[in-house]
Amino acid sequence: MRILTIAAVALLLSFGLFSCGTIMQTYSYKAKGVDLDSYKTYAWVNLDRLEEANKQGQKRYARYILDLANEELHKKGFKLDVENPDAVFQFDTQIENRVKYSQSPTVSVGVGFGGPGYYMGGSVPVSGGQVTQSSYEEGVLSIEMFEPKTGKLLWRGWAQEEISFETDLESDLRMAVRNIFMKLPVKHKEK
Repeated sequence: MRILTIAAVALLLSFGLFSCGTIMQTYSYKAKGVDLDSYKTYAWVNLDRLEEANKQGQKRYARYILDLANEELHKKGFKLDVENPDAVFQFDTQIENRVKYSQSPTVSVGVGFGGPGYYMGGSVPVSGGQVTQSSYEEGVLSIEMFEPKTGKLLWRGWAQEEISFETDLESDLRMAVRNIFMKLPVKHKEK
């Protein structure tokens, strides 16, 4: 019996811990009719803007994201070429204020009484169904791939997640960059 109780408590605790966390969502878009395998070299655009924003404290993690993205691009077989790249990439981060609404469930409570010779029962509804509003911040990281000669968007990947003061930004950024590039449908073979 004691083992069953401990197992039930452990299950409830693990459910509570997992249900409190937020889930990172990752998306991507690929332009129709584009063969991304033909793009083998890359460069970054708007690095001057990122460096300036980093100095002003607006994009504190710009260098970190850039290093993570370079690592993922190299895993995909891309080579850095700042002189004549096949494709150019850029990224951006945003923190957006969001509002979510939740509704409490409607609950009924049963009332009963029993005694010798007769039984009585009933239920009393408890108020419920109130809609509550809460604000939160959502972090968004987007990475885009462009054709340098035409400026045409070839591919875009982005990740978003609810953030708070408890968020481990470095860990979440690492996961976001990895998940975004998993959606880039390119894997060049090593020669």
